[in-house]
Amino acid sequence: MLRSPLVLLMTATLVVGCRDDGEPSPTDGLSTPTPDSDTGAGDVTADSDPTGSTDPTGSTGSTDSTGVPTATTADTALPGPQPAELEDGEWLPGDEVGTNTLLLGVNAFKMHMPGISAETEQLFFSGNSWFNQSFVSAPSSTTTRDGLGPVYNATGCSSCHFHDGRGRPPEDGLAPLAGLLVRLSTADGSPDPTYGGQLQDVGILGVPPEAVPRITWAPVPGTFDDGTPYELLAPTYHLESPAHGPFAADLQISPRVAPQMIGLGLLEAISEAELVARADPDDLDGDGVSGRPQWSEHPITGAVSLGRFGWKGEAVSVEVQSAGAFNGDLGLTTDLFPVDDCTPAQTECQAALSGGSPEIEAHVLERVVVYSQVLAVPARRHWDDDEVLLGKGVFDWLGCVRCHVPSHTTGAFPELPELEGQTIWPYTDLLLHDMGDGLADHRPVGEASGREWKTPPLWGLGLIPDVNGHSRYLHDGRARNLEEAILWHGGEAQSASDGYRALPLEQRQALLRFLEDL
Repeated sequence: MLRSPLVLLMTATLVVGCRDDGEPSPTDGLSTPTPDSDTGAGDVTADSDPTGSTDPTGSTGSTDSTGVPTATTADTALPGPQPAELEDGEWLPGDEVGTNTLLLGVNAFKMHMPGISAETEQLFFSGNSWFNQSFVSAPSSTTTRDGLGPVYNATGCSSCHFHDGRGRPPEDGLAPLAGLLVRLSTADGSPDPTYGGQLQDVGILGVPPEAVPRITWAPVPGTFDDGTPYELLAPTYHLESPAHGPFAADLQISPRVAPQMIGLGLLEAISEAELVARADPDDLDGDGVSGRPQWSEHPITGAVSLGRFGWKGEAVSVEVQSAGAFNGDLGLTTDLFPVDDCTPAQTECQAALSGGSPEIEAHVLERVVVYSQVLAVPARRHWDDDEVLLGKGVFDWLGCVRCHVPSHTTGAFPELPELEGQTIWPYTDLLLHDMGDGLADHRPVGEASGREWKTPPLWGLGLIPDVNGHSRYLHDGRARNLEEAILWHGGEAQSASDGYRALPLEQRQALLRFLEDL
């Protein structure tokens, strides 16, 4: 028996206790630094190869009532996609504890989870203020929020996660890249010896930006099987006017947009054992999908556990992810990351004044972490619509559920026990998957190869245009809409992408409508 949805959805401007703040990647073609009289010595360029793909396996999948994928095959005589059944609770993707049933529109990601304790709620509102603070350089009379930089990408968390939402590449491709950062490494995954592990394109007074990033776009034409043409955009990333000499000759770069902030604590509360049990690194079941766990170390304890956060699963917890963002994006130190990303070659950066040791005190980090953990997932709006249910059936039939696993039940989570035992619908397995050359950055991170990315959750996907005023998807924002995001899928998802191209228009539109409702 399906539970009746007790959901009141309000589009408008009601904000209770909220502020009024106001994937794809660079791939091969990375050149060795060469002098350039127009752009400065040592400029580098990284472009994308849109042609790389793996051979389609033709296999797809569906889910049973628990959300576990079960195999079907798209290129056999089996029937085509059929409308899916409604499943109990799927309209409340964060379950009753974690779903926002009050706010939609621009405020859809702002609300805290309704089932949290009074103590957690107090930490949420305090964290909200810190998340939306703009930090300043040291020294300053506002000693609790100084220490910005010396080099940085943004002045506050909400600069990239505006309205707790998603970043995007700049329309004109020009710096600064607010909401999109560029990771740096050599071919073996080590930080660039001169510029460190992340490009900071802004500096405080007296400290030069590390380089000037620029993005150019090339059209990639294609055709659906019914003859309808489409066009993707492949990005090329240029790092111009490097301030401290050339980049490493084997430099690898990885642009990444800031993802939406919703439901993070629920993802953290899924049992590690459940997620690891879904891994199939050697594809023993022969379905063409071979998810692998990303094993990462805690920066203080050294304990190794499953990485769940970051586009390649580098961070083992919301705390580690938050502290890493303070350090890399804002240039602010914490107990977890006590050193600024200034290499010995960056003398001005090394000489700049500090805002304290650490610059983000433990109680501030704690509040930002809790805030990030308990942002509610918006309720679905049209879960029982006939076209949406057909789209859900298409999603299953194409095999998307093999990586984007619909549902999980959270396990023990002493940090926030109110999040335990919740049946959630994030559409992810939080594992690494080979997405093909077209989306590869060729930059290894931990267990992840240059072709692998962690499956991102899909909840809230269709509300990005309302919250952030754009529809850029994939991890560098190259896809201008959900359809382009599907078409960029390769590697383990090549058969699903090819299957989508072969669908009639009605079924393609139904799939997009389903994704927009998540």
